[in-house]
Amino acid sequence: MSRVGRSPVYFEAPVQVTVTPKNEVVVKGAKVTRSVAMRPEIKAKVEGNQVVLSRINDEQFTRSLHGLYRALVKNAVTGVTTGFTKSLELVGVGYRANVAGKKLELSLGYSHPVIFDIPDGIDIKVEKSTLLHITGSDRSLVGQVAAKVRGFREPEPFLGKGVKYVDEKIRRKAGKAGAK
Repeated sequence: MSRVGRSPVYFEAPVQVTVTPKNEVVVKGAKVTRSVAMRPEIKAKVEGNQVVLSRINDEQFTRSLHGLYRALVKNAVTGVTTGFTKSLELVGVGYRANVAGKKLELSLGYSHPVIFDIPDGIDIKVEKSTLLHITGSDRSLVGQVAAKVRGFREPEPFLGKGVKYVDEKIRRKAGKAGAK
């Protein structure tokens, strides 16, 4: 059995988890609802305060799906209870961010400001104009938005300027060696 797929997904009392006849796990929290549509090879059951996933056969493809869907259900439960957060830092002279409504405005050293439309389900908070916190209930969407914002000006290895994750280490390179 899959080590990941074998372990059940636990959830607390305010979260409601149901399995529809279409083999879809619906996780309902206080503010948001997430659903995971599963393939027919994987079956889900709710037993008390845990979700147990099982597979119908032992083929390689089915075994790989077992762990995948367990992780997706776990991410849905975590998303409706606590949510996911990615933090980005703007490093560089004059680099700053500002949120106005559903738009993120970034000054990243270009001749124009970079304007990014914030998708539904994502909340962006700006702290001291150089620190961004991207929050949401969908883990993949939070990561995708963070990667998109980072992609506007990736950190460069010589001066370390750019948009980087807070916990990211930039490998610095030496500049030119100079004349002899």
